[in-house]
Order: sequence, then structure tokens, then C-alpha cells
Amino acid sequence: MTKSAMIDFFQQSIGQKPLIRLYLKYDAYYTYWFPFAASKKLFLAAKEDDFIIDGFSIRRFSDVKKLEFKDDKCVEILKAEKVLDGIVAPDIDLSDWHSTFLSLQKLKKNIIIEHESLEEKEWDYWIGSIEKVLKTKVLFRHFDADGIWQDDPYEIPFSRITSVTFDSRYVSVFSKYV
Repeated sequence: MTKSAMIDFFQQSIGQKPLIRLYLKYDAYYTYWFPFAASKKLFLAAKEDDFIIDGFSIRRFSDVKKLEFKDDKCVEILKAEKVLDGIVAPDIDLSDWHSTFLSLQKLKKNIIIEHESLEEKEWDYWIGSIEKVLKTKVLFRHFDADGIWQDDPYEIPFSRITSVTFDSRYVSVFSKYV
């Protein structure tokens, strides 16, 4: 499937919110997502994990290797359990990373920014808050695994970002204690 066909496939499925199996070039395994919004470059989806929604993620279409509908017993269970009932994604401008981060900054929530890779040594992970959005990068205040905030913000170039996650259980719970 070409990149433009994948984008069309994703955009056409937004209103129906089917469960999509997504293969990403930096992940050895597929993951499951419900599509909520998309531009030509980025998409917003809710992550499905063991019959729960575990937050939202914004990712690049350029990282998608393959996507397909999942239609099996799990989907039947998700519908019976009404997993998507009441789940509303915030309005985020997905035109590019700059507009996305400006939208996220207005939410005033902690988020996770990642640079994912098949090579562990290339992986980067930041959790914290947006300080300032510049033309080509975001200034980001990170807290570490002990909940200690860094004094100075990291400068994270948009070109380095593969995903942004918010409203996940991990970031929501951890944020209550920092």
C-alpha cells in the first residue's frame, strides 16, 4: 500500500472508528489503534491494549509500514464492553509538529515525547511539559524516573520526534505525584 493510500485508508476510517492493526518501521511488533484525526503528515489515534484505551498518540505517517483493519472476537468484545463510549479526542491541529505542539500546549497536560528506533541506543524518551514551541523544535521540561524535574528544558528538534503520547495511564498517574 502506498503512503497516500494509507493516509486515505486512515482518513476514511475516522468516523467509523474501527480497530486498526498498525505496523511501524521502528517497532518489531504491531499495535492496535482507533483512529480519531489525521492530516497528510500526522495522525491521532487512541491506543487499545487488553480491552482498554490507554491514551492518545500522535504519530507520523512516514513511519507506517502497513495498516489493516482488525475484525475478530476482540473487536466484538470491545463493542460489547463499550470501550469507546465517551472517549473524545481533543481538537489538535495536526498540520505539522509545530501546530501540533501549540495545540498540545493549550491543554496544559504532561505528555511523553519519543524518538523510537529498532536500535535501543538510538531511542529517546522524555516525559514532562511543553515550555515553548519554536519554529523547528520544542523546549520541553522533563522529569526523571524519580519524579525530579530537570532545571533546564531540553531542546527537541521536530525532526527527531516519532510520537507524542498524552492521557495514557502512565503519564496521568505519574503526573499526579511530581
